[in-house]
Amino acid sequence: MAEHEHGPVFADRVEAGERLGAHLRRRTWSDPVVLGLARGGVPVAAAVAAALGAPLDVAVTRKIGAPGRPEWGVGAVAADGSVGWDAAALRRLGSAAAAHLAEEASRQRAEAGRQLRRYRAVAPAVPVEDRDAVLVDDGLATGVTARVALGRLRAARPRLLVLAVPVGRAATAAALRSDEAADDVVVLAAPTVLGAVSCWYHDFGQTTEAEVLSALTRAR
Repeated sequence: MAEHEHGPVFADRVEAGERLGAHLRRRTWSDPVVLGLARGGVPVAAAVAAALGAPLDVAVTRKIGAPGRPEWGVGAVAADGSVGWDAAALRRLGSAAAAHLAEEASRQRAEAGRQLRRYRAVAPAVPVEDRDAVLVDDGLATGVTARVALGRLRAARPRLLVLAVPVGRAATAAALRSDEAADDVVVLAAPTVLGAVSCWYHDFGQTTEAEVLSALTRAR
């Protein structure tokens, strides 16, 4: 694998998913289900599902952005209201941000519900109980979004719960393993300093809802 200092490691999400899928094929799986974290994780997950011969499903969580800095995700929420926070980020923001974060969490929960209803209209949920569930995203930074999605999946009682990403911050992956948010975390490139996930891809254009719907429809 190319060193990040010499440029992006992955051509795009599909190529990253193909490489991740090839890596995951070395393992033995028990009736696996692959779930892409919407939206950007779905193209990666579609390639992983194809490599494993597994059904593709979708997981929806929404980032909760900081006041005035929506790109800085300090929390995440699912359609059912499950929420997780980056404790260090909350300490930095202080109590003055509480009202904004509560309002933003409510707004993002509603958006997560809207997205999930749209996806479920073409792709009913794939059961994960007693199966190996592989949650896939395009990158892992603070881990707060993945952690919420993993909590929702854990409640569905999979046999094994794995998070798999092409690139992720080493400390975040280690934390998710150590507190058993996932039974395993698979990362192809695990730098100490991640920077922006987009820097690891030549093409990191936004994944649209239409592309997610198309991937789910093709997989079914």
